[in-house]
Amino acid sequence: MHSLSVITSIIILVGLLLISAFFSASETALMSINRYRLRYLVQMGLPPAKRVLFLLKKPDRLLATILICNTFANIVASAVATMLAIHFWGEIGVAFAAVVLTLIILIFSEIAPKTLAIAYPQKFSFIISWPLLLISYLLYPMVWLITQFSNGLLRLLGLKLQHNHSDRLSSEELRSVVADPSGKITGHHQEMLLRILDLEKMTVNDVMIPRNRILSLDIDDDLEKIREQLLSCNMKYIPVYQDDINEIKGILPVFRALEIFFGTSPNKTAIFALMEEPYFIPEETLLSTQMKHFKLKDRNHAFVVDEYGDILGLVSLGNIVHEIVGELAMEKNDEDTLLQLESDGSYMVNAAIHVRELNRILQANFPSEGPRTLSGLVTEYLEAIPTAQSCLYLGGYRLEIMAVEGNTISLIKILPKKTV
Repeated sequence: MHSLSVITSIIILVGLLLISAFFSASETALMSINRYRLRYLVQMGLPPAKRVLFLLKKPDRLLATILICNTFANIVASAVATMLAIHFWGEIGVAFAAVVLTLIILIFSEIAPKTLAIAYPQKFSFIISWPLLLISYLLYPMVWLITQFSNGLLRLLGLKLQHNHSDRLSSEELRSVVADPSGKITGHHQEMLLRILDLEKMTVNDVMIPRNRILSLDIDDDLEKIREQLLSCNMKYIPVYQDDINEIKGILPVFRALEIFFGTSPNKTAIFALMEEPYFIPEETLLSTQMKHFKLKDRNHAFVVDEYGDILGLVSLGNIVHEIVGELAMEKNDEDTLLQLESDGSYMVNAAIHVRELNRILQANFPSEGPRTLSGLVTEYLEAIPTAQSCLYLGGYRLEIMAVEGNTISLIKILPKKTV
């Protein structure tokens, strides 16, 4: 072997190793790229993204193209390395060449380029998309024959191939993606997205205003009392009943009713003519379903009823929106009325607070599958209506009953967890 031939062989060997590294990195980058971000970039009209997506639509052909080139480069590199080894060391050089070339291929043509491709899959994919697309066209006949043969072999083994498989994520899979701390979603947006996913598990029972807290009008009240109630009402709509809350007559728009009062001759007939028909829903309706129903029926309020038709509470579109956006929809004063931090680190809590809301504020883990309110949770746990100054341990916290009104706990003190 002449010196020129040796130099040429070394150059060819280095070139083949670089080609092998190129295809190794290409395979890893294309298989590692974020498909959802890729689709977004395609929608934005980015040409490299379109090429990459085109390549990924036929993964069997893509892999066949890469492996044909990579295998060819490695085999030819092995032959050239063997010739060089024989030239320099004779027959003993064959074994030496096999060991050295294996290490070189592993380090410089496999591990290093693949590691780099995993770190920057999008950049690598965009760079290699054009040459890889060109090569796939040039080798199409060979690629087609090989893929047909390999797919046929897999079918003989009873395996079904689905190239157009769906990349859709289940709600739980999507939850794990959103909750991933290594992601770039900000804390508040992450919490909001998780709340949206929770809508598929939560029912209207979880966010409704309980029956005993519904502000409403009795249709039989005198005109002056109705006027005072409307003036003191801080809602846009107020329910109207007759004799009993179960006898709902409708929903009255407060501002329009007040306009009649400020008119020349207000009367109950004109006021209650403004009422909208009541809308009733079962208590186990999912929040995600109810949002769709509110939109379809062009309604913002619904009465939650049990299996016997009795009113359990009132749910509005605002209640559901508040469950999604959390503090953005909550006035500071509203939160203060439910929970107040004391100087000793304890919390004075309105027992009507929802357990889910309490868990969110305190980052606690009180059971939320049973009773909806803290009062109901404590009563169920004790299996009796406690008296004031009673105490219990629940969820790792010490709870002290501060006040009981009638048959309902009204005020609870929650001591810091570290003191338990």
